[in-house]
Amino acid sequence: MTDPSATDASAPDAAATALILANLGTPAAPTPRAVRRFLAQFLHDRRVVQLTRWLWCPLLHFLILPLRGPKVARKYAAIWLPEGSPLAVYTRALAAAVQQRLPQVQVLHAMRYGEPGLDAAFAQLRRQRVGRVLVLPLYPQYSTTTTASIADVVGRARSMPTALLPEYHEDPGWIAAIAGSIRAHWAAHGRGQHLLLSFHGIPQRLADAGDPYPQQCAASARAIAAALDLADDAWSLAYQSRFGRERWLQPATAERLDALAAAGVRTLDVACPGFATDCLETLEEVAMMLAERFAAAGGTLRYIPCLNAAPAHADALAALARRALAAD
Repeated sequence: MTDPSATDASAPDAAATALILANLGTPAAPTPRAVRRFLAQFLHDRRVVQLTRWLWCPLLHFLILPLRGPKVARKYAAIWLPEGSPLAVYTRALAAAVQQRLPQVQVLHAMRYGEPGLDAAFAQLRRQRVGRVLVLPLYPQYSTTTTASIADVVGRARSMPTALLPEYHEDPGWIAAIAGSIRAHWAAHGRGQHLLLSFHGIPQRLADAGDPYPQQCAASARAIAAALDLADDAWSLAYQSRFGRERWLQPATAERLDALAAAGVRTLDVACPGFATDCLETLEEVAMMLAERFAAAGGTLRYIPCLNAAPAHADALAALARRALAAD
């Protein structure tokens, strides 16, 4: 795997084709300053927050960042690994695993927000005179809030042939990898009474405007349940990580947990198939905060980790890239 910040721009053996695995991003450190810097970049994206700038920018810089920065920093500190942010560590390892499967392609990872940045990756590849670039957003389900934002950056890279790989929410290899990880969890820990598939939420107004994200999440969930041969009442879908006061996709994961506890479920397995790698939303929100909430209701929540750099995950993504290369 190549780090765009460390590659020798004069290297004579630069690959003719490069593949960028693009993830959302992470703060550089679990500190208020680093978190504020990351959140400022993230929340300035018009794809993420669509409020009028004259209203949003003062609100962001004078209220939200000062208040949320220290709180979110403490959350990151609770999950930080010795090597760094989990999202950064696992994304880097995933790119290395995909590189092993695609020796003819230069594989690197980049972040939409934070470092290593996606714009910097394009600049590095341009200096290397790479012939073509494939960009694979690590979002299995398409959304205007995530995939479209990466497409915005790709659209600016006009000086080299660049292609954005499509979402892969029903890709058989990816579905098999998710199902395999859940089966492995059951083999190691026993099967819980219910499986909850929790996806990141988006505002309902975006879905009403035509964002296909909820339909693709539902299709992913159905395919995973079918691969596991689950009855309809053995699993359910919910949406987490709500931000702000407007209506978001329903049902909310926290409310679904409460309903399952009230229905007598005492052992609950939770997987987050919309996240390629573990991050704050999976490790702190689900595995810690929501697990405590479910425990207070008398149950045990067992979080099933994301695919991260698992061999089956790297296999599935490498297969997506091969198909894209063959189609050119």
